[in-house]
Amino acid sequence: MEKASELVVIPSAGIGHLVSAVEMSKLLVARHDQLFITVLIMKLPFNSKGTEAYIASLEASPVLPRVNFITLPKVPDLDKHLSSHSFRNQFVESHKTHVKNAVAELTESKSESRPRLAGFVIDMFCTTMIDVADDFGVPTYMFFTSPAGFLGLMFNLQRIRDVYGKDVSEFKDSDAELSLPTFVNSFPGRVLPSVVLDKEGAESFLSYAKRFTEIKGILVNTFKELESHALDSLSDGETPPLYPVGPILNLMSDETQSGSEQAQQKSDILGWLDDQPPSSVVFLCFGSMGSFGEEQVREIALGLERSGHRFLWSLRQPPPKGTVVSPGDYSDLKGVLPEGFLDRTAAMGKVIGWAPQVAILAHPAVGGFVSHCGWNSTLESIWFGVPMATWPVYAEQQLNAFELVRELGLAVAIRMDYRRDTQVVVSAEEIERGIREVMEHDSDVRKRVKEMSEKSKKALVEGGSSHSSLGHFLDQIFL
Repeated sequence: MEKASELVVIPSAGIGHLVSAVEMSKLLVARHDQLFITVLIMKLPFNSKGTEAYIASLEASPVLPRVNFITLPKVPDLDKHLSSHSFRNQFVESHKTHVKNAVAELTESKSESRPRLAGFVIDMFCTTMIDVADDFGVPTYMFFTSPAGFLGLMFNLQRIRDVYGKDVSEFKDSDAELSLPTFVNSFPGRVLPSVVLDKEGAESFLSYAKRFTEIKGILVNTFKELESHALDSLSDGETPPLYPVGPILNLMSDETQSGSEQAQQKSDILGWLDDQPPSSVVFLCFGSMGSFGEEQVREIALGLERSGHRFLWSLRQPPPKGTVVSPGDYSDLKGVLPEGFLDRTAAMGKVIGWAPQVAILAHPAVGGFVSHCGWNSTLESIWFGVPMATWPVYAEQQLNAFELVRELGLAVAIRMDYRRDTQVVVSAEEIERGIREVMEHDSDVRKRVKEMSEKSKKALVEGGSSHSSLGHFLDQIFL
């Protein structure tokens, strides 16, 4: 009989990374009855209601008998004036001692029934934890929550420097075409992700990527049928083995990240959708950190009104400048929207704050999704067969938008190069055009998304590509 084995999973603290890591852990233990997982949770020093509610739900009711959660002790406050890259790096680094102590406690038991420590599974931002795994003499694996396309870029950051003789950050707003093995098509420098386009960010991501070579295998939240070219390009013998195991989704996320007030809001939203015809509503939502200034909000409102399509718009209030907190809900929508907009569109649209995204995308009335192209949202949209109009905001979303529009033909573009740290305002005309395109009933994009939706579901069942890939990973753990 195989000896019981334990993996220590260390997700990044952001809600998208944490939820995916928990779902991946559930998937792994469901496949092997001798596998145990301990998830070590790092809590951000600032309040994020969705993340707090989600962590509380994990602590209150165990997900599965062999998945254990440990919330690590709070670390000293970091300098509030740090850049986002420095903050993330120092935040993770400051947890090393706590991780070491937690794992030491797990392994101190001399009981015969105690599972053997088989390895760490870390997030892409937690490469410093490879040192802790080395201290315990176990291998490190990585769970990559973004697409294989972005993973390919990370492995090629040094190559861009070498081939083009420029630091990647010098391509900001550039139309210069770049070629990487990860993509079939060349792409303009301006769709490089925000996260690598300042010098500090480029250095940060280059330092992560350099340590990827120390990793024994990478689980990727994608599936072979979706990103076959990118995955094949990374199977070159130079990168660690890849295990595409997606789409890993939390289809119950609306319940685990909401309270009673949001349960009422959800009921109200779904009630409104129930009254709309099939595939008639365009849904606009820009992720947990997505919000816009008043001028951009007005352009979105004008574009929606002129499009003539029914809409459901998740409109969030930006946090105060210079703070690192999530957007909130407006107390008075009339103050930020064009005069009379809510009255004129009352019969065709609904403006909301927080959105139960999974339930909305699953609803038959929804026919299009104006999205920030976060990878979890992208996989959800594909799963439910809803075509996207791309409007990236931050992180790696610009490259995701390029991949969806140009490489895969699964989305139309409102913009592929928008980023929230600029003064650019997307015009009502561009927004109207994008909405009309994404809502076309018999477009090629809609057909391709419906076909990919079926493939995403088949990938996870026995005989499917991701099901097999997960099996190959487990074979490594139980060698």
